[in-house]
Amino acid sequence: MTTLENRPNTALLVVDVQNGVVDGAHARDAVVTNVAALVERARREGVPVVWVQHSDEELTRGSDAWQLAPELKPDAAEPLVHKNYGDSFEDTGLETVLSDLGVGRLVVAGAESDACIRSTLHGALVRGYDTTLVADAHTTGDKTAWGAPPPAQVIAHTNLYWAYQTAPGRTAGTVSTEDADLTGKP
Repeated sequence: MTTLENRPNTALLVVDVQNGVVDGAHARDAVVTNVAALVERARREGVPVVWVQHSDEELTRGSDAWQLAPELKPDAAEPLVHKNYGDSFEDTGLETVLSDLGVGRLVVAGAESDACIRSTLHGALVRGYDTTLVADAHTTGDKTAWGAPPPAQVIAHTNLYWAYQTAPGRTAGTVSTEDADLTGKP
């Protein structure tokens, strides 16, 4: 269980599902559909949904590329965290948002598997959060031109190694969209 005291709640963390990030990404439509299904289930079950949106030279704030995928519609009451680094906690208000919600367990979905997803997963685990990756609700673009494996292999590898992560007093792992437990209740 989480090492964060008095933080019994779970949140769905949706990372960087933005036009400029997921356009052309591996299995884009299936992943965005799975993220949307998780968001709807979280809302139905009263689980907080926290959105993360990245900005940099290629994702200029306010541009079309920076916008969230059109299939995803954050509710006005749902927190939106803006970031400039891979780890969604780095130099953002995410920790405060989660603390205010009493969250000690995160269910993570989004993009990109080999960048912001990995950074955020590790950032959460080292900060004391139980952290579950939704195996079929994250994606990445093709970076084979820079020596990376094909996207399907990157995603599979991320799922493989996160399934076996451990840390004292914390849990990690992967789960499918269908089997994701968003409440964290036994």
